[in-house]
Amino acid sequence: QVQLVESGGGLVQAGGSLRLSCAASGRTFSSYVMSWFRQVPGKEREFVAAISRSGGATSLADSVKGRFTISRDNVNDTVYLQMNSAKPEDTAVYYCAARYGAIIYAQEREYGYWGQGTQVTVSS
Repeated sequence: QVQLVESGGGLVQAGGSLRLSCAASGRTFSSYVMSWFRQVPGKEREFVAAISRSGGATSLADSVKGRFTISRDNVNDTVYLQMNSAKPEDTAVYYCAARYGAIIYAQEREYGYWGQGTQVTVSS
């Protein structure tokens, strides 16, 4: 079992930056692939970014490439999502997710552990 708690959400103007954090507890953090997903009301949860266990490999959705960065700190058991050049379409609830194992997946069903989500609102 691993518990995930997101923080850092809030209101940001278009073009601005925000950093989300996800603190993990319960099991060996470095054994988990970590990802960020987002969801707006009435739509399915959408993959945003993922990072390998060591942090050496990342995967980003096309919609955020060049603007968002995912990173992790395996000493402090935290994964981050740095959001730059934010757009109104980035407005969503952002969820942190964990998957035990080595393979990076973009599919929601592959992740067994989820945080409660943090709201990000980008104003135009």
